Amino acid sequence: MKKLFQTKLNNTSVHLSLLLLRLATGGFMLTHGYPKLQRLLSGEMQFGDPLGLGPEVSLVLAVFAEFFCSILIVLGLGTRLAVIPSIVTMAVAAFIVHGADPFGRKEMALLYLVGYVVLLLTGSGKISVDRLIAKK
Repeated sequence: MKKLFQTKLNNTSVHLSLLLLRLATGGFMLTHGYPKLQRLLSGEMQFGDPLGLGPEVSLVLAVFAEFFCSILIVLGLGTRLAVIPSIVTMAVAAFIVHGADPFGRKEMALLYLVGYVVLLLTGSGKISVDRLIAKK
């Protein structure tokens, strides 16, 4: 029972936790990015324009962050760089697209945003392609 309240972090548990966070945030976000990628590839450019860049540019940026950066996050490849577009995308979703909405509508974007900020601060951890590259 005493171990449940222990605050000392185990190196292995930290790196497994970072792996789980990467797999969850990146993997779950792929379910949002893949349909947008299909929309882009089919030429259907109807999309929101929250920043005034045009719907086409907004869609391309969303696909980049939600699909391609999510793959990099899952792999742990360039993780700190890959989360930056994801952070921007989730901040836009939470504070601009759903800015006037009740908390429940922006909650998912905020959860992703927190996960991405944690990965920006910590990096990908030892169980990642980043680590394999750093070892060489």
